[in-house]
Amino acid sequence: MKDLTYRLPQKRSVQGPLPGPASQALAERRDNAVARALTPGLPAYIVDADGGVLVDADGNSFIDFASGIAVTTVGASNEKVAAAVQESVQHFTHTCFMVSPYESYVAVCEKLNELTPGSFAKKTVLLNSGAEAVENAVKIARAYTKKHSVVVFDNGYHGRTNLTLAMTAKNKPYKEGFGPLAGNVHRIPTSYPLRDGLSGKEAADRAITKIEQEIGANNLACVVIEPIQGEGGFIEPAEGFLPALVEWCQSNNVVFVADEIQAGLARTGDWFACDHEGIVPDLITTAKGIAGGMPLSAVTGRAEIIDAVQPGGLGGTYGGNPVACAAALAALDQMAELNLNGRAREIEDIIREELSPLLDTGRVAEIRGRGGMIALEFVEPSGQPDAALTAAIAARCKEQGVLILTCGMNGNVIRLLPPLVISEELLRDGLRVLVDAFHAVQA
Repeated sequence: MKDLTYRLPQKRSVQGPLPGPASQALAERRDNAVARALTPGLPAYIVDADGGVLVDADGNSFIDFASGIAVTTVGASNEKVAAAVQESVQHFTHTCFMVSPYESYVAVCEKLNELTPGSFAKKTVLLNSGAEAVENAVKIARAYTKKHSVVVFDNGYHGRTNLTLAMTAKNKPYKEGFGPLAGNVHRIPTSYPLRDGLSGKEAADRAITKIEQEIGANNLACVVIEPIQGEGGFIEPAEGFLPALVEWCQSNNVVFVADEIQAGLARTGDWFACDHEGIVPDLITTAKGIAGGMPLSAVTGRAEIIDAVQPGGLGGTYGGNPVACAAALAALDQMAELNLNGRAREIEDIIREELSPLLDTGRVAEIRGRGGMIALEFVEPSGQPDAALTAAIAARCKEQGVLILTCGMNGNVIRLLPPLVISEELLRDGLRVLVDAFHAVQA
C-alpha cells in the first residue's frame, strides 16, 4: 500500500502492565462519576491518535483495529478534517438548520445525493446518530406507504433507541431490562451462508414466504437490512439474497432501507456495500465514518419518498450541526482524494494473506467480509461457537498493544475495522500479533 503522511509515529509500543498509573487514576474517576453501563473495552485512556495508532495517558501506543467502531475511516486526527472543523467553529458553532439555515448542510445533502446508489432524484435529511437515522427512515417509509409494519432480520443491529432496540436482534447487553419496546417490528431469517447453507435465492425465498404468510405486504411499510451485518458478526449474505428482496419490495409498495451505517462510505472497498451487487435502495442510512469522528448521520433516498413527510415533520435541534457538516465535507473529500475504496481492497488482501493460515487450524470457521470490514468466526473442534477462545485472543491482543473488537450473537467473532489510512507495516504488525495471540492461548 502507498505510504501516507502521519503526525504521530506509526508503531506499537507498550511500556509496561496495563493500565498504567495515569489510566488507573482516570479509571477511578470514571468509577465515581460515569454510569456503570459504560464499560470501556481498552483499559487505557487515550490522549492522542493519528493514522492507525492510539496513544494513552501513559505513553503507550496501540494499533487501532476498531476505528471507534468504524468511525475514524480517514484517521482520528485527519489534517483536512481538523482544519475544516477549526475554520467552521471560528464562524459559528450552531444555529439549528430548521431555524436559521446554512450552506454546509445543503452541501452535505448534495454530496450524499450524488454518492448514494441510484440515478433518480434524491433528497437527504441530516441527523445526529445512526439510531436516529434508522428511526427516521422508518418514519419516512410509514409516511410514504401509509402502512405501519417493519421487517428486520436475524442478527441485525440498528441502534439503542426504543424503536431501534426493537429492531436489534441481540438481547444482552442491548435490550435486557429495557422493555416494553416498540411494536409492529417483525424479525425474519436472514442469509448466513456458514450456518444455513442456503443459496441467496433459497434464503430470499424463505424470508419472503415468511413475510407474506405472517405479516402481509399490505401491512408492511419497509424492510430494513444491513447489507453486511455489523454487530451480528459481519455476516455477508449469499449472492442474490439482497437483489431478490429489493425486487420483491419494488413489486409490493414496500420501502427497501439499506442500513449502511457501519458498512458504508468506503469501508468495504466501494462507496456503499450495496454497490457490490448493484442493488439500489429506496432509502439508505449513513453515520459513523461520514464526518471523521464528528457526530452526524443521514437518511438519503428517492425524493418522492423523502418528501412524503409534511413540512416540519423531520429534524432535531442538533441534526446537521454546521461544524459536523464541515467535517463531513472534508472527510468525504479525503475518501476520494486518498482513494480509500482502493485502499480498503488492499487492506482486505493483506488481512486475508496474514490470517488465512488460521483456517487450517480447525478453530476458525470462516474469514469473511469485504475491504476494511473483515471478521474471523472462532469455533470449538465440534464446530460450535467458541466465545471463550475469542475473548482470550482479544484480551491478549490488548495486552500486546492491539485494540480489536468482538461481535456476533454468540460472542465468537473478532471484527477488524482498521482506519483505512493505516500503514501497511502497522497493519501487518497488528495482524501478526493476532495470529500469535491465537497460538498463545491455544498452547
